[in-house]
Amino acid sequence: MSTAHHDTTDGMTRRTLLAGATAVAATAVAATAVTGAGPAHASGAHVASSDAHVPSLWREFTRTPFTHPRIPYVGRAGAARIRRLPVVADVRAFGAVADGVTDCAPAINRAIAAAARAGGGTVTIPPGTFRVDGLIQLGYDHVVLRGAGSGRTTLYATKSLTELIGPYGSRYGGTKSAWSWAGGLIWLAPKARWDSLTAAIRAQAWPFEGWTGNRRDEWEQLTPVAPARQGDRTVTVADATRLRPGRLVLLRVSDDSAHTLLQHMSGGGPGPAAYYWEDKTKLLSYVPYEWPVRVTAVHSRRVTLERPLPLDLRPEWNPEFTTHVRELTGAGVEGLTLDVRETPQSPHLLDKGYNGVVLQCAYDCWVDDVTVRNVDNGFGLVAASACTLRRTRVGGRGEHHPYFCREGSHDNLVEDFTVEERTVPAPADTQLHGINVEGLSSYNVWSRGDMRMGTFDSHRGLPFANVRTDITVNNDGRHGGDANAGPLFGARFTHWNVRVTNGRAGLMRLDGLAPRSATVGLNTVTDFGQTDVPDFTRDLGSRLELYGTWDAVRPRNLYEAQRALER
Repeated sequence: MSTAHHDTTDGMTRRTLLAGATAVAATAVAATAVTGAGPAHASGAHVASSDAHVPSLWREFTRTPFTHPRIPYVGRAGAARIRRLPVVADVRAFGAVADGVTDCAPAINRAIAAAARAGGGTVTIPPGTFRVDGLIQLGYDHVVLRGAGSGRTTLYATKSLTELIGPYGSRYGGTKSAWSWAGGLIWLAPKARWDSLTAAIRAQAWPFEGWTGNRRDEWEQLTPVAPARQGDRTVTVADATRLRPGRLVLLRVSDDSAHTLLQHMSGGGPGPAAYYWEDKTKLLSYVPYEWPVRVTAVHSRRVTLERPLPLDLRPEWNPEFTTHVRELTGAGVEGLTLDVRETPQSPHLLDKGYNGVVLQCAYDCWVDDVTVRNVDNGFGLVAASACTLRRTRVGGRGEHHPYFCREGSHDNLVEDFTVEERTVPAPADTQLHGINVEGLSSYNVWSRGDMRMGTFDSHRGLPFANVRTDITVNNDGRHGGDANAGPLFGARFTHWNVRVTNGRAGLMRLDGLAPRSATVGLNTVTDFGQTDVPDFTRDLGSRLELYGTWDAVRPRNLYEAQRALER
């Protein structure tokens, strides 16, 4: 059987939500309520709104916000809120000195541990430059590391993750460095998870980075879940005795031998049905799809979730709630710059691990007002969900990935972000990507961005239902991903109000590339330097509206407009 849409959303009736959505589409959306300015509009002209600037896709979406076939509902992406926790420790009390000589990493880590013993709180770093010869490991719930501001507090990092932990090889063999897409010199992950990961790396055994342990079998079924539809927030389970409000569970959805789950993630139809999935070994290693979500209510066998279901649940996919690796929750990093000792960028996939900030197995955590410079990789989301990166910036000598999002990361928000132009020419044999998403990651949002270099990168692995909105980009990067990782995009990928300053098409216009996708408010682009080839043949069922324009579309920011629907 299939469950119906639940009738309430945090006290708001569905009828009220949709009535409000219609009102927004007809009036406020076309005016000022959802036209928030951001760095993408520093030089963009404000265009008066009219009905011609409200795309039919938006009007359709407001009628079916949770089940629209081309635009995902991402109004609940990101941390529930960025919290101000009381100060419980100052790093100077633990031996940190802003003298440029003292290695302050041990003192900062001792202060973090002391805050954890106190039950959580904020660890402050005063203005100044603090040298760190080791990594900062933030592995405790409700502990926040806060500097005095990204322009006032600097951590000067001198060593790479290869030096600090060891070479991190790929599970696929060869000489690739997995520090090219994992790990950070500021690393947010549950301490037990971080300990097991680093032990495996030192033993030269590839660790599984996701939500269910090193062998991906370190989980326990809590209960099977009855069939349901994408967008439902209340589901029926076989046994609710181990579920309670506030518990984080993992929705685990397996594929069948005909790969109908992967076809569903790709929008269904003849194209995905005809696609050959069997040789996509890397893609198949990402299945089952694992989606962490908090339970908000339990009534008999009816369980209400924090977010709407990301996809249908069918009996042949054995949907179930399971246990997972213990999450990190309520932790954050704020108000500092991580300035890495400048070294030449390594050849592609040989990164040493001069990486910035990574959130791993983190749920409802955040990074706010943080800049990283001279890094191999800037900010990473690895099996991270419901996290927010706000007011982040990547600069310096140039990097491989300014932002990466992988290993089943879902419902994250990256907003008010900047990728600066590199300060030195790119060395030979290096590659620049951009805002990356891969590995069945879904319902992530990049909003209000100023990308002075890079691209809208997919590393394949069938990411689906992600949104990029209100962004300016000088599109000079390239996408990555092995062929055996499968399609570049699944269904319901959306690019909304995007300005490409150099007019290069690569991965910007989705209507000929991504199935069941939406491209709205994109200026005219042409193919050069990279010609994209769709993975699925036949009609993709995608939509293109207000092409040739930018900043005239209303709503201007798709994420903010969706948030407004629930107010």
